[in-house]
Amino acid sequence: MAALSQSSDEEIVGINVTPLVDVVLVLLVVLMVTAGYIASKAIPVDLPKAATGEAMPQTLALSIDQHGALYLDGKVLDAQAVRGRVAAAKRKDPGVRAVIAADGRARHHQVVRLIDILRSEQVTEFALDVQPEDVGGKR
Repeated sequence: MAALSQSSDEEIVGINVTPLVDVVLVLLVVLMVTAGYIASKAIPVDLPKAATGEAMPQTLALSIDQHGALYLDGKVLDAQAVRGRVAAAKRKDPGVRAVIAADGRARHHQVVRLIDILRSEQVTEFALDVQPEDVGGKR
């Protein structure tokens, strides 16, 4: 019982912060995973798969459903309203980025029209959202 021989009057001179750091990191991972899941499930679209797909922080979340309806951050808008909101976002932040999630059944010209809206408002940093494909180690 040598471990119990310490006096209760001694000061604690060290604090172990490792458990605190572990808890904070777990909470951070949970927050990142759930935020990405919630944002991606806002509008039901069937994203095409791509072997080189990667996650990207979203500023403007633009979507096109299978019927060609335009969404900006989960709200249905017409092309003029999207153009106005994109222009406002560009004025607010000149480095604004956009991610376009188009349903796999959407028409190609609808995606091109949305890209044209972005480029006409000088938003040149945009990406097409895809589901990463599991390539199983093949190249």
